[in-house]
Amino acid sequence: MDNLKERATIYEVAKASGVSLATVSRVINNSESVKEETRKKVMSVIKKLGYKPSGLAQALATNKTTNIGVIIPSANYVYIANLLNGICEVCRDKGFSVSLYTTSHSRGDALSCLEKVIKSHVDGVIVFDDELRSDDLEVFASYSVPVIAINNNFTASKIGSISFGYEHLIKSIIQDYFNRGDKKMTFLHVHNAGRLLARVENAFIKTHVDCDREYDIMNCDDSYTRTYRDFMERFKTSHKEYVIAYRDSIAAAVLNAATDSGLRVPEDIEVLSIIGTKYSNIIRPQISNMFIDNQEVGRRAMYMLIDLINNNLIEKQYKFESIYIKKDSTRF
Repeated sequence: MDNLKERATIYEVAKASGVSLATVSRVINNSESVKEETRKKVMSVIKKLGYKPSGLAQALATNKTTNIGVIIPSANYVYIANLLNGICEVCRDKGFSVSLYTTSHSRGDALSCLEKVIKSHVDGVIVFDDELRSDDLEVFASYSVPVIAINNNFTASKIGSISFGYEHLIKSIIQDYFNRGDKKMTFLHVHNAGRLLARVENAFIKTHVDCDREYDIMNCDDSYTRTYRDFMERFKTSHKEYVIAYRDSIAAAVLNAATDSGLRVPEDIEVLSIIGTKYSNIIRPQISNMFIDNQEVGRRAMYMLIDLINNNLIEKQYKFESIYIKKDSTRF
């Protein structure tokens, strides 16, 4: 351990060379504005100290950090992790680093996070947060920070967006079930789950009202354990139901409560997950779901942001449509 060499810094290179930090960074970035004599001296010091250029040195010379800010509500969900994988995949390929910012379900917290991102001097931002409004996103633009807003359809000179199509599909699924199924549908309402779930819930209600069908809205915690407990109690009296859940872990809680209560899936209880992930295939019975490839969403967002940074983004709005994947938890 005593033989380990501490990493040399750009400050040490500048001091040993007798030049400024900006001059060292210009040498590193092969700027033509540096005298050859100065270049040789700095390069000699770099070699002697074993200095490895950092993002800071490059930023001083180019006024670009090659750093992207990503704002998300949480990194705990699988679909968010898939989104981040897509973003990071493109960042690795294109030479960008990522600074991650997470928010709670609070607009005040989201605005505070927005301020931190602006102060960090990132080259661009990808935002996936339901609490930020269009006027909030325009704050980025006022600082000339390009933004790609996911789960949004707002665009401006420095703002592009990616939206999700769930409403048309949920309407189609429900109407098809009315023609073939015999169970009343229950929608699980999760408090503070964001605009996406609210849009799907509104489409669920409207479809039932338009078709003059009965339905149920059940308040549900965004928790496997509490949802399982609530449905163990519910299934003591309800033995025939079609449940629409926010995501796979909530759907799994309903399925496990059904089977542990002696009910059959999908004969007695049917379950649909709105946001399908890999867990739809892992859980038994496998869960029918509405699927969007969030890794592809992340890749698309990052490519759009790069084009926006370079003023090359022509189509500033892109929409991903969900698809219905029929598994074992529904009959049709």
